[in-house]
Amino acid sequence: MSKVRIGIIGMGNMGNSHAAYLLNEEVDGAELTAVMDVRKERIQEIQEKMGEKVKVFNDADAFFESGSIDAVLIATPHYDHPPLAIKAFRHGIHVLCEKPAGVYTKQVREMNEAAKSSKLIFSVMYNQRTNPLYQKIRDLILTNELGDIRRVNWIITSWYRSQSYYDSGGWRATWSGEGGGVLINQCPHQLDLWQWMTNMMPTRVRAFCYFGKYREIEVEDDVTAFAEYENGATGVFITSTGEAPGTNRLEISGDRGKLVAEENKLTFWRLRVPESEFNKVYKGGFGSPETWKCEIPVHGVETGHKGITQNFINAIQKGTPLLSPGETGINGVALSNAIQLSTWEDNWVNFPLDEELYLKHLQARIKSSTMVKEEKNVLFNVEGSH
Repeated sequence: MSKVRIGIIGMGNMGNSHAAYLLNEEVDGAELTAVMDVRKERIQEIQEKMGEKVKVFNDADAFFESGSIDAVLIATPHYDHPPLAIKAFRHGIHVLCEKPAGVYTKQVREMNEAAKSSKLIFSVMYNQRTNPLYQKIRDLILTNELGDIRRVNWIITSWYRSQSYYDSGGWRATWSGEGGGVLINQCPHQLDLWQWMTNMMPTRVRAFCYFGKYREIEVEDDVTAFAEYENGATGVFITSTGEAPGTNRLEISGDRGKLVAEENKLTFWRLRVPESEFNKVYKGGFGSPETWKCEIPVHGVETGHKGITQNFINAIQKGTPLLSPGETGINGVALSNAIQLSTWEDNWVNFPLDEELYLKHLQARIKSSTMVKEEKNVLFNVEGSH
């Protein structure tokens, strides 16, 4: 096909952002032909904004059965991602899903199974995988420049969100509408990168989440998690939406040195001799391996949302390998679920995750929620966000 006809579901902040670059023809081989939003009061406004060439729907069945799309970009609240993706696969439509893949792993697993059966192209919008900095870290790890990983520390508190942000939508920061807070909304990117760069998932996690610590919300806005890996490595993950100024510092230590990523710079503290070898032969008591400070060049430009969308289109048209295969989205969701579950159970949580136990806790919080929010649909400029 000369053009892949794309439909967008959900015309909120992200849906409008995706529509803008597609309407501007900034993705080769893609054409925006339809959008769908369930809010009837916005249909006329959306139609005026999209123009006559784009069909506007407010019914999912009519949208999928219209014959006007080859692929769909799902940009709805999180709970809706898997059921909408499954419906698209059943209609023979390729799927690009906004992050996170879903709220809980059980529903994401069902989506993955539907994708596999359909043999259609399925990608998830983990656009931080297009960042040359994280691509370089992954490359250094997979080519064994760092040696065996021993420790991963990530402080990512640069996700500041004000109360006005949480008040902008009735679904935001609620168990029933969003299914979580910083872990499910802001940090899916880092949770994905954590396992993608290292090519490792933990064996177990012990975590502490604080709910509504800084804002009038019922979900987590401050998190500290400790992870253990099969090879003996450990990890610490800290995030919050209530700190200013925030920090984004990643350290990954291995047998051959340490990588430090901060302020878009990558430093490799390289050991001339691997620590394990140095320790075997060194007899001087005090002392440590010779260390070289190497500023690692990072070339290229982060292509972000447009980059993932272009890769998705190329996969449909040319068979190009996906940078962010949809089936891998379950890994970040599993980390998020495990961190919450560890707090709720006040205990370690092992992988693979007990999906039924997690869902039981989540449903209990939805049922006991007392948060009543006014339904609002305030749109923000998301330029520069992830």
